[in-house]
Amino acid sequence: MKGKLLHTIPASRFKHFLNRKYASFLSLNKQVSIGVLTVATLTFANVGDVSAQAPRQTPASSQDKQYELEEVEVTASRTPLAAGQAARMVTVLERADIAAAPAQSVNDLLKYAVGVDVRQRGALGAQTDISIRGGTCEQISILLNGIAIYDPQTGHNAVDIPIDISEIERIEVLEGPAGRVYGASSLVGAINIVTRMPAEGSADVHTEAGSYGYWNVGGRANYAAGAVNNQLSANYTRSDGYTRCAAGTLNGDYEGGKLFYQGRWNHDAFDLQWHAGYSRKGWGSSTFYATPKWKADDQYERTDKWLADVRLTTKGRLHVSPTLYFQRHTDHYEGYRGQPDVMKYNYNRTHVAGLHLNCYFDWSLGKTSFGGEVRHEDLLSGNLGDEITGRHKIGGTDRYYDHALNRTNISLHAEHNVLLRNFTLSAGLVAVRNTLNKRHFGFYPGIDMAYRLGSLKLYASYNTSLRMPSFTELYYSVGGHKADKHLKPEEMHAFEVGAKYATLQVSASTAFYYHHGKNMIDWVLDSSLGDDAVWQSVNHTRVNTLGWETNIRLALSRIWPGQSVLQSLTLAYSYIDQDKDLEANLQSQYALEYLRHKLLAQLSLHLFARLNLGVSFRWQDRVGSFTRLDGEVLDYAPYGLLDARLSWDADRYKIYVEANNLTDHAYYDYGNVPQPGFWIIGGASYHF
Repeated sequence: MKGKLLHTIPASRFKHFLNRKYASFLSLNKQVSIGVLTVATLTFANVGDVSAQAPRQTPASSQDKQYELEEVEVTASRTPLAAGQAARMVTVLERADIAAAPAQSVNDLLKYAVGVDVRQRGALGAQTDISIRGGTCEQISILLNGIAIYDPQTGHNAVDIPIDISEIERIEVLEGPAGRVYGASSLVGAINIVTRMPAEGSADVHTEAGSYGYWNVGGRANYAAGAVNNQLSANYTRSDGYTRCAAGTLNGDYEGGKLFYQGRWNHDAFDLQWHAGYSRKGWGSSTFYATPKWKADDQYERTDKWLADVRLTTKGRLHVSPTLYFQRHTDHYEGYRGQPDVMKYNYNRTHVAGLHLNCYFDWSLGKTSFGGEVRHEDLLSGNLGDEITGRHKIGGTDRYYDHALNRTNISLHAEHNVLLRNFTLSAGLVAVRNTLNKRHFGFYPGIDMAYRLGSLKLYASYNTSLRMPSFTELYYSVGGHKADKHLKPEEMHAFEVGAKYATLQVSASTAFYYHHGKNMIDWVLDSSLGDDAVWQSVNHTRVNTLGWETNIRLALSRIWPGQSVLQSLTLAYSYIDQDKDLEANLQSQYALEYLRHKLLAQLSLHLFARLNLGVSFRWQDRVGSFTRLDGEVLDYAPYGLLDARLSWDADRYKIYVEANNLTDHAYYDYGNVPQPGFWIIGGASYHF
């Protein structure tokens, strides 16, 4: 009966869907089609307004009608919300844009998000510090499919992720304190990486080669049988290196591999998902951590990461979603490469195990969620933590771990969302206690509001969060560093107001925010001490941040439909000013070296047939100074970088050439760390 009806009734086109059940469509006695929505640029796509993007065009008819569809779920709160109802903005890097970007790692992709600061020490994702809105690499939470995977040892290794860039479905960037959404450690924001798993069986292979002996090969295979889906992917990458140390040997080299397995059983009563992954990478670290006192220019580091998790989500009026996860991370660092007799190698091993529970339900007054998490972090080290009497063998060596540290983080959360046709209010809090600092529960509330006027959305928010010091900040006291094991947790209060406007031709947004940070942690050096100066971990009394972000996207193909070359143009800009307590002669390693200005421009061109060209430019001006290895103190200078990607995009295969750093800058993110300069890569991929 239904099948016959769909062939005879007139069609209605839905653009928005106001939180009704799909069964209600049958009462219309019309054929129903739901538009597929896409996001076209890296710097602008906001999941909070995905529904405002352009649907694929269909022929108009006198019987076509327009309804509203807002059933795209977002992760800006503990409860899944329709995109148009979300009260907080989340920047989304969509799969189509990821595939078209001239990038070789997640680190490279995030450079095109205007509120994100990516400070690269090495290429190919070897070692990169990622921060949001003037914060540090320690102050954000990195998540994979909604599960926190950041390493408590140090934020330097936060982006050790066992997935290839080709397997990413989207990257969500939540700017501002995200404690009540993603828990503790998301002090100034969070980045959630979501992997893809097609509903039907398929496979992909890809390979790349380029400058400095670069080579990358990888693939993915998916097997689907009814409600059960399994997928396995693997990747291997290497490079000879792009710089030489004083002894004349190559450095900046890289070698690593990734293996990732994920599965899903989507039953009528529940949705069960599981993941397991492993990543290994080793890289020449050049002058990554060198100082005027310690002029090492041939360092080396290797990290290994294992992770596994399983998550069950029940279906029905009450959704109960428990998640169990385990992660293991090892770090092997050589201050002098291959010379343990000159400087003893550093070894660290962290274990993280956790249980997370989130429950939510719908009722007449909106959507309510509640739950909690227990996360245990354990460290064995050769130099971090307190000395121990027991002996734990370091695998592959004749040494033993002789230091250890552990702590347990307990958090409870509750949130309620009031959903009206044009107004959304989301309010909640997280209560956090950590066993290491022996404090009682601290409460961190937040509230978000949004009001919609047609294509315009106005929003405001107030959110708070905290972060416990990393093990490195507490105990790293070697190589010209001196840590303070009595550091206090960082705390953040943030206000934000903004507006978003979106039509098929033009999308624009602007946001103003104010962050008040208490007990902010940084490494500082007192240059007035001369040769006796060392980097010390300290709590700043306060750091106040005032910022502004704005962007605009022009769908040139819609503005000038008579031409097919110009596809889209995106411009984005951010400004930050920090007011902080800082004594004279102090130099900052992280918190006080922020991007005052960041300008992004992206142009997408369709040249002819299947040939496409994407050009990306970013200009950055960083506050702060650095001390050269010869002792001279210099301010950071502004710089611009130009990247491009030329590709032939067929249905089942792609052939492309990428050119990075066309301006051939040798130094930019860190004053004493050389970069590859101009880099060209050619590659191809095939879909089965």
